[in-house]
This record gives sequence, C-alpha cells and structure tokens, in this order.
Amino acid sequence: MSRIEARLVELRLVLPPEVKPPAGVVLPFRFVRMLDNRALVSGHSPQAADGSVAGPFGKVGRELTVEQGYAAARLTALSMLGSLRRELGDLDRVKHWVRVFGMVNSAPGFNRQPAVINGFSDLILQLWGDDAGAHARSAVGMAELPFDIPVEIEAEVEIL
Repeated sequence: MSRIEARLVELRLVLPPEVKPPAGVVLPFRFVRMLDNRALVSGHSPQAADGSVAGPFGKVGRELTVEQGYAAARLTALSMLGSLRRELGDLDRVKHWVRVFGMVNSAPGFNRQPAVINGFSDLILQLWGDDAGAHARSAVGMAELPFDIPVEIEAEVEIL
C-alpha cells in the first residue's frame, strides 16, 4: 500500500468512485489531463461515497455555514484524489501540489472564501506534508456554481 493510501486508511477516509453526473448531464472533458510531469485537474465538486454529487447545496453565507463549506471542500479533495488515483494508479506519484483554484458559491456579502477552501488545503497538507503539500492558491467567490454545489476546486500537481 502506498504512503498516501495508508494515511487515508489511518484517517478513515475513503476515495469515491468516478463521479456520477446528474441525469442528462454530459461531461465532455477529462478530469485529469497529463502533460509531461504535470497533471492538470479539472474542477471537482463534493462527492458522496456512491459517486453522486454530494450535498448540502446552496450558497455559503446563506444556506450553508462556513463549517459546512469547509466540509464540502474536504469532500472535494477526496473526489479529486480519487480522480488522480484512477489516472496515476498510485497517489505517491504526486511529487508536489503546485496550484489550487478554489471557487465558493457565495451569498452576497460573504467574504470568508479562504476559510472554506481551507477544508481542501488542510487535507492536502495533512496527507503530503508541508513541503510536497504546499501549494499556491486562490479562493474566490462566485455568484453561481453548477448544480448549486457549494464549492468547485481545480488543481495542478507535479508528478513522478
């Protein structure tokens, strides 16, 4: 078992299967695009254990609290890790997290997007450590996100 997989087991975290989009939705893109020693990871959403898009849904700062947004960002990290594992075969191939772009479905006036996206960053740092897990990051508010998801996150990683 790889080091990252062992850490996930230790934390009692399970990676979800490939995403099951809502009925009638076509996703005409790759979740992970490999370019030399980089993997560009498309925007991911929170995912349930069965592969469906996970709730709760709505805007952070109105229907959802910062804590619920943080939990959604953490689930989004697990969704992204599942895609990376399917593409790479082994999460230990991720050498460095390079860049993370976090989008928060924000109510008007909500300005705590960084606290929400910390749910993603904190898990990555917990799994990869302060060197390999360190990443450049943006955390921005959006007027709307697909399917009323609370967060969408994309990333770039360096691979071995």
